[in-house]
Amino acid sequence: MTRADGDALGAWWEERRDHIQPSEFILTRSGKVMASTYSNSPIGRMDPEETLTLIKFLNAQRAQAKK
Repeated sequence: MTRADGDALGAWWEERRDHIQPSEFILTRSGKVMASTYSNSPIGRMDPEETLTLIKFLNAQRAQAKK
């Protein structure tokens, strides 16, 4: 990723080592951000299984609210 890519995402750029730090997003079909994380180390990054659990929970909540 380039600095411009990071800026477009609103990601944190590490100046000292000149690279982007992890920036993860869960998006709706329309492109709205449901959840996001920004990390400067391996701690706090999205775990795939936990992310899927969160997505299922949020979708269930949204379906329940429509009833």
